[in-house]
Order: sequence, then structure tokens, then C-alpha cells
Amino acid sequence: MRRDFTCVDDAVEAIERLIGKPPTKSAAAQGNDLDPAKSAAPWRVYNIGNNTAIEVSPVVELSERELGCKAKTEQMPMQRGDVPDTFAGVDDVMRDAGFRPSAPIEEGVRLFTAWYREFHK
Repeated sequence: MRRDFTCVDDAVEAIERLIGKPPTKSAAAQGNDLDPAKSAAPWRVYNIGNNTAIEVSPVVELSERELGCKAKTEQMPMQRGDVPDTFAGVDDVMRDAGFRPSAPIEEGVRLFTAWYREFHK
């Protein structure tokens, strides 16, 4: 399986860049609240990710190294509703916020495990 992992620091940076840029309502828009441009309260959904799908197994291995212990894993067949790959399309957030994810997976795992250890002492 491949997933597009996101470092929390990258997600926070993207949100900070977007906070001062609320979406605007189109002057010609009317009625349809399911369309962000036509909603009475304009909104926008951004896909914030690393823009790179990677195998899950190496992430588990990185976590094992950082935590200094072996993970207990059980290989399972694909579960109902699961997908083999996820990939964050970040074109919109790059365009609107000038955001480009920068943290490599090794850094994200290192930062997460450091936070986890501190939080759970």
C-alpha cells in the first residue's frame, strides 16, 4: 500500500498561509450552498499533503528505528473500502497560498516520535 503522508509542520504552515486569505463570494453567484462560490458563507477545501505517495512498510521501519523497538504487524488482505494508493493533489493550495510541502518522511517521522515521547513521557 502507498500513502501520501503529511508532516504536521507542513500542514500547519499551509493553514497559516491560508488563514488570511478567506474565499470570496462571487457577485454573480446565487443559491447553491453546495458550491463554495455560491454559498452564503464562502468556503474552500484544500488537500494538504506531501504530494508524494510512498510505501507504508518503510514508514513502519522508520518508526521502529526512531522508537527503538519492533512494531507488531499483521499483514492483512485489502479491507473493504480501502484503496491501494492515496495521493494528495496540492495544486490548489500551492496556487492560493504559495505552499509547497517540504518535509521528507524521515523528518516527519522523527518529529512525530519526538513529540510522542514528550507527550506520553
